[in-house]
Amino acid sequence: FPLRGEWYAVRSPGSRIPSHGTDILAQRYAFDLQRLGPGRRPHLAGWARTLAAGVPTRECFGWGEPVYPALDGVVVAAVDGVPERAWLHPAREFWHAATAGVKFEPTAAGVLRLVGNHVIVRSGAVCAAYAHLVPGSLQVDVGQQVDREDVLGRVGSSGNSTAPHLHFQLMDNADPLVARAVPAVFANYDVWHDGRWRQAKNSAPTTAERIRVMPSEH
Repeated sequence: FPLRGEWYAVRSPGSRIPSHGTDILAQRYAFDLQRLGPGRRPHLAGWARTLAAGVPTRECFGWGEPVYPALDGVVVAAVDGVPERAWLHPAREFWHAATAGVKFEPTAAGVLRLVGNHVIVRSGAVCAAYAHLVPGSLQVDVGQQVDREDVLGRVGSSGNSTAPHLHFQLMDNADPLVARAVPAVFANYDVWHDGRWRQAKNSAPTTAERIRVMPSEH
């Protein structure tokens, strides 16, 4: 699992395929992993404040959390410097999300506008992509060997993102314009069920599940 602590898979192939409603950019089995608070809300701000002025991106749960490699491998792409919006407003974020697919251009620039800051790690025949990272947070370079203790970057909201989260997917090529999606499950994590944490192995969490990964369990 590429994160530590408690998260929700707000989009997951464990609930539907294609998980993002599209097969473009090898997203068929992709996960969106987001930290949510009480009431499954992404921040503590009340609705009046949220609708009137929006919420600073940095106040959202999960923003700035470290992202780790799910697989050991070699960094084949590391793109930084894409800005993220400092404030998030529900109406604007909904508009961005609704129009992103319509405006998508199948070019490198079009990909960058969607995924924002990102890292791709090759492990054998599989490439793992980690997207929407905080600008300036990348800690790896192309050609670097990484293992599951290394920090790739930090959870952010760059690119086409309505709130800080990690987009994670596996694919058979480092170029998402030509890659095919590869199914993924996570080796070990906990699920909150009936008032206690229960272990799950080699599974894909559903969008209804509250999940947790402790440092010793990844």
